[in-house]
Amino acid sequence: MEMKKTVNCLAALAQETRLAVFRLLVQAGPEGLCAGDIGARLRVAPATLSFHLAQLANAGLVQARQQSRFIFYSANFDAMNGIVGFLTENCCGGKPCPPAKAKRKKTATS
Repeated sequence: MEMKKTVNCLAALAQETRLAVFRLLVQAGPEGLCAGDIGARLRVAPATLSFHLAQLANAGLVQARQQSRFIFYSANFDAMNGIVGFLTENCCGGKPCPPAKAKRKKTATS
């Protein structure tokens, strides 16, 4: 993914409601969710949700499809993977990254 496209995608995600919408759509998978369900789950008013979905769509992060009288939105997984790939492209100097250490839960004895 090119730098300008990545910046546009990250800018679209740099807002709390849009990030929540995108994460919800990623969780929903390729089927996505209808706008009403997104609004109900996140408690976002329809007009506000419409604005945020338009911003995500303009950045190429979500796709809309009409099904009957409903509009379903789904995450654009290619765009998401493109962002992750761009951000990790030069990670660890081209060497495989070490696995993240699992955080240990503190116990009464530690």
